Amino acid sequence: MDTTATPSGWNLFVARDDLSTTKLVDAPIPEVRDGEVLLRVDRVGLTANNVTYAALGDSFRYWEFFPAPAGWGIVPLWGFAEVVASRVDGVEPGSRHYGYLPCASHLLARPGRVDERGFRDASPHRKTLPTPYSAYALTTGDLAYEADRENLQILYRPLFWTSFMLADWIVDNAWLGARTALLSSASSKTAYGAAFLLQGQGHEVVGLTSRRNLAFTESLGCYDRVLTYEDVSQLSPAAPILYADFAGDESLSATLRTHLGDALVHHVVVGVTTQQPGPAGKLADTGPGMFFAPDQMRKRIDDWGRAGLDRRFADAWQRFAPVVEGWVDVVHSNGPQALEQVWHEVQSGRTAPRTGHVIAL
Repeated sequence: MDTTATPSGWNLFVARDDLSTTKLVDAPIPEVRDGEVLLRVDRVGLTANNVTYAALGDSFRYWEFFPAPAGWGIVPLWGFAEVVASRVDGVEPGSRHYGYLPCASHLLARPGRVDERGFRDASPHRKTLPTPYSAYALTTGDLAYEADRENLQILYRPLFWTSFMLADWIVDNAWLGARTALLSSASSKTAYGAAFLLQGQGHEVVGLTSRRNLAFTESLGCYDRVLTYEDVSQLSPAAPILYADFAGDESLSATLRTHLGDALVHHVVVGVTTQQPGPAGKLADTGPGMFFAPDQMRKRIDDWGRAGLDRRFADAWQRFAPVVEGWVDVVHSNGPQALEQVWHEVQSGRTAPRTGHVIAL
């Protein structure tokens, strides 16, 4: 497909039953009707988090945000888009928004609740989907936006929302009675974001990682200890442990249950870096249950109001961003073919932990 030779748009489809199979196809640019706006997707990030969306696409309804032909899905990405046409008061052409975007050239949205912070996509097919994924933040009204840190925002902000809400959920629930928080896939961006926030609160924060990522994970300085997966026997079953499972690896979970016994007081699945869907619902006691950040977001909006939650997140982000700049090597690429290539690299697990892919479209 030659995107320079045609004014048409495009979509990148992923086979829902085989995430390594993709196809890049031309697509007509949508016509804008009353009540709609058209956004041109500008710059996006692609991380293991996006692979998680695909792996959990059915159980958590991620495939439903951007409808696709039967058997195919459009993977959600986070990034920036520009309004190129608008038939909605208060949403101006040329305005720049951050949010949940498709692997595509354009997004047609039906804004609801338009204000100085942006808008929420109220398209009919999103009516029953989690609302945090339908918010499009106007850069001029976003407390956490920093123009010189757009790459970090693309790569880390959606992950850091999960990190922020997970750390808040753990603290809000008195660490589920644990003295130690154990995080697998500790070299992953979401895991070490949570560790950064949990550190220094009087509890031990321990990371589990592969041998090849051990030195990198130790260099972050946000874990009290880092162990390889082969060394889990060094964990003491004498003190209660909360296991935040970013890997979704059942064999590892079974090893931990056997070794720790009753000391494993809670097991919550946060991600599936192994690409095997974890439990879809929440279970009681030691679980495992699936952590779903929008649930804790809704609770904190009730507690603090949306403005209060945004302020607290912005404060945490502004502490984290200057630190994380030294932890990531941003790799830039351009165009839909590059997006497809990066998807295959990330989906296959070939991306180094320091690498952050930003694709200009």
